[in-house]
Amino acid sequence: MDKSTRRNGTRVSDYAFELPEALIAQEPVAQRDESRMLVLDRETGTIAHHRFREIVDFIPAGDALVVNTTKVMRARLLGQRPSGAPAEVLLLKDLGQNVWEAMVQPGAKLQSGKIVTIAPGFSVEMMESTSHGTKHVRIHADIPAAEAIERHGHVPLPPYMTRQDTPRDVNRYQTVYAREAGSAAAPTAGLHFTAEVLDALAVKGVERADVLLHVGAGTFRPVSVDDPRDHDMHSEWYQVPARTAELLGEVRAANRHVWAVGTTSMRTLESAAAQDGVVRQCEGDTSIFIYPPYRFKAVDRLLTNFHLPKSTLIMLVAAFAGYDLTMRAYDEAIRERYRFFSYGDAMLII
Repeated sequence: MDKSTRRNGTRVSDYAFELPEALIAQEPVAQRDESRMLVLDRETGTIAHHRFREIVDFIPAGDALVVNTTKVMRARLLGQRPSGAPAEVLLLKDLGQNVWEAMVQPGAKLQSGKIVTIAPGFSVEMMESTSHGTKHVRIHADIPAAEAIERHGHVPLPPYMTRQDTPRDVNRYQTVYAREAGSAAAPTAGLHFTAEVLDALAVKGVERADVLLHVGAGTFRPVSVDDPRDHDMHSEWYQVPARTAELLGEVRAANRHVWAVGTTSMRTLESAAAQDGVVRQCEGDTSIFIYPPYRFKAVDRLLTNFHLPKSTLIMLVAAFAGYDLTMRAYDEAIRERYRFFSYGDAMLII
């Protein structure tokens, strides 16, 4: 990264950096918790290198670990237009009555009324376009839509993975604690956890708190403006259960820390928190976009992956860790050849 052109993190262009293609992880590591973990200390500015399984050593007893229990759907539907030409529908959000918000390709060819056939007895009808560049589509199926999607859909690997999905991805592009189907992409910071690591944290006395945010179009949409205030953030549905709100209140009262697993958990908690940091039971849509400067209300520590240049996610990290420290950590990660993006390595910000 060219430090001479950097500013203070208030412009999208401040987050441009050169990433060697070889560092974009195309496959998961053999064992989830074998991923590397860069540990960034905000107070001292130090950077240390660990394996993910060592996260147990960093989280004290009595602290809360907040995870997003969303489950990735087989949301990528590959089919044919009436002409026989290929088409793709990526389901983003269930709007009810078999209507979904979706990203479609080729968008110019798939106007309202067009039909994409996915399989015998399973097709997708194009409806109106949205202001976000997506479309509303209606699913027609001889069996329940959820069953048809599960039977014929593909794991929605991100476009920077230059391969087709395989049976291995059905398991590995899913957290071990995933429960509620509804996401078009994985909450990737959680992919590193194994049952053994979670058990070790529980035995140590770390409290686990579950939240839910269904990952949608916001993950895929590039930022096309240089002023973050001009970026139109897509909304995603989230939920904070009563037990999680209660547990986080107890942790705060005991002067313990809240650790967010991933930017989705972070965004959920910051959406749900009052100005005094109290998180209450709630659910709804959030379009929160966190970038410098931002005052965090509900989260003390963050586990995350390494994100795309000029993305909303790296801006969130910079808001939490500080712009200069974040970019220095990314410099170090590239120099030490960490693996980037969804199947890549982790960064723990303490």
